[in-house]
Amino acid sequence: MARKVENVDILDMELYFPSQYVDEVDLEKFDAVDTGKYTFGLGQSKMGFRSNREDINSVCLTALHRLIERNNINLRDIGRLEVGTETIIDKSKSVKTFPVTLFAKEGATDVEGMDSTNACYGGTAALFNAINWVDSSSWDGRKAIVIASDFGVYGKGPARPTGGAGAIAMLIRTDAPLVFDCGVRASYMTRAYDFYKPDLACEFPYVDWKLTIKCYLNALDNCYNLLCKKMRNVDSNFKGLLSLYDMLFHKPNCKLVQKSLARVYCNDSLNASPNV
Repeated sequence: MARKVENVDILDMELYFPSQYVDEVDLEKFDAVDTGKYTFGLGQSKMGFRSNREDINSVCLTALHRLIERNNINLRDIGRLEVGTETIIDKSKSVKTFPVTLFAKEGATDVEGMDSTNACYGGTAALFNAINWVDSSSWDGRKAIVIASDFGVYGKGPARPTGGAGAIAMLIRTDAPLVFDCGVRASYMTRAYDFYKPDLACEFPYVDWKLTIKCYLNALDNCYNLLCKKMRNVDSNFKGLLSLYDMLFHKPNCKLVQKSLARVYCNDSLNASPNV
């Protein structure tokens, strides 16, 4: 029988970053650009990168294994494993099939979920998939795990200093500390050729840096304004940024996050009542 849950939450998270990095000050010198272009202009300080003994499968396994060990998880209690990544190394075999080997060793093969691949949105989509499963009639009472991981590697150009590498594993269940509001959500989806990887033999994406910033800010405006509209339909006292305790942004670079928060404030000002 389906059970409607009250709260869907993140119980714990495990982060993994490679131990080696490039100092952005050194990268400025190597690229022969103005001092501060990457560190002050983009807000970047260090850029992590994987070793030649790591790939997307190994870092996902590392984050998952640490999460399991720290929480003493019985893998038979996990009913869904989602992976969000754009760093694919096989056109058919999902990344999930590698971390799931830890489950198979324990005979825990009844595990739903699959990869979500769409540039940097894959991790968010994977998280939403897990939340929706727990909040649905398909939920069987077990926990879910979400892994999001990528290697951001760029060719010579303005995008190169914004690369990086890492993985995060999240344990999803009911009645945990960080609660999701599953009632209101706003999305913005359209087609653009600002970032894409048509050549699977090449690790570098094609990036139109100016267009990708434009797409980012346009999506932010549309999502935020639509979210405010939906929130006011269920809560007449909702006041935009003043009603929010925290905000979490996708971070192509640190300076863009600062600009995005300012843009949210600007949207509130434009949409405010003349009497406020």
